[in-house]
Amino acid sequence: MADRPDRIPVGYIRRAHGLHGDVILRPQSDDPDRFVVGAGFTTDEDPARSLTIAEIREHKDGLLLRFNEVRDRNSGDAMRGVTLMIDPADRRELDEDEFWPEDLEGLAVELSDGMALGVVDSVITGGAQDRLVVATEDGTLVEVPFVAAIATEVDQAAGRVVLDPPPGLFE
Repeated sequence: MADRPDRIPVGYIRRAHGLHGDVILRPQSDDPDRFVVGAGFTTDEDPARSLTIAEIREHKDGLLLRFNEVRDRNSGDAMRGVTLMIDPADRRELDEDEFWPEDLEGLAVELSDGMALGVVDSVITGGAQDRLVVATEDGTLVEVPFVAAIATEVDQAAGRVVLDPPPGLFE
């Protein structure tokens, strides 16, 4: 299986706003309670910085944030393109049939009769549904809708995903 990341991206700074260091953030988190006053983050910069939300409000382009550590327009401008990160332990609790993409990467993919189809290379999230990208033994990448009707079993302990693919998907 894939290694667990040591930091998870949850949003990125689009641009500065105003004179006091406020920034516009584009959230990339599925946790609606992620961005609140007092929440802490690290940045993807080298070296990483710690930031704490001092103020927050909705904005037409995302969220308007002010950090305790950023107090002027120049500092806000310098954050353009910076990604906010969290520790994996700070992610929300998953429901029973939810998985983090990195927990699926590297799992063997097979049919219910045990016939090997390949390995989960990556996961594409969003759109109509998430998709598993399966690398077959000949190197072909096949996108498989990650829905219960097709991905009938995910057994992380056994390191496998069992599929019931529609005809022609792997041909």
